[in-house]
Order: sequence, then C-alpha cells, then structure tokens
Amino acid sequence: MSFPRSYLLAAAALTALAGTPAYADVGIQVVMNQAKIVKLARPADTIVVGNPAIADAAVQDASTIVLTGKGFGVTNLVVLDQEGSPILDQQVTVTRDSTSTVRIYRRSQVQTMSCAPYCESSYKSDAEKTSDEEMGGQ
Repeated sequence: MSFPRSYLLAAAALTALAGTPAYADVGIQVVMNQAKIVKLARPADTIVVGNPAIADAAVQDASTIVLTGKGFGVTNLVVLDQEGSPILDQQVTVTRDSTSTVRIYRRSQVQTMSCAPYCESSYKSDAEKTSDEEMGGQ
C-alpha cells in the first residue's frame, strides 16, 4: 500500500511533534494554595512578582525562593542580582488542584469538595472566591 507524499509529510510532522510536550515552555507551574521551591543559579538582590494576587514570592535565602499560588491565572517572576542583571524571568501559572477535588453544580451555585480521603467542603481563599465570582460561579 502506498500513501501520497503529502500524507507521509504530515505523518512525519505529527511524529516529530509527538515527542515534544505541548507545555514545553510554560515556565513555572504552581498549584493554588501550595508552595514551590525555586532555586537560583546565583544570589538574588531583587524579586518582583508581576501580580501578587496570583502568586507570592518569599525569600528563603539568597539563592532560594518559595513561590506560593494565591489566585488563578498567569503572572511573571523576575529576579535580579546586585548589579541589576536578570537571574530569572519566568512566566508563573497558578492552577487549581483537581486531582482530589470534586465540584458540585446546583444551577448557579458551585461547591468544591476536597476528597482526601473523605469528601468535605474545601477552604476557599479570597482570591479563589473572587475568581469563582468572575467566572460566573463555576
């Protein structure tokens, strides 16, 4: 069985893309209400978070930052050394932890339950409440 050349080229392109994850350059991913350790190549002097309502950065030591997801969305993290040269300039994406949660929809009302191991109403931070309100209660 022979295939047209265009089919073979398309198949080769898809095969090449299959080895590359779609999230290859997404920056730093943090789960809402959780922390992530960011190690730096050299000591930092200045740390800037684009939108502190989405993520917060706390300095552990000169080359370690603890990044905490505060609200859903995308922001950036910029870290500069003493000379003002960039050490890190990364996009930060904060997402909801959906692995152990269940969302119950009752018309316009939404209830999020944390199920680890038993389902209980989960804590919602102010940022999460605002995000839910902006999305129409989803």
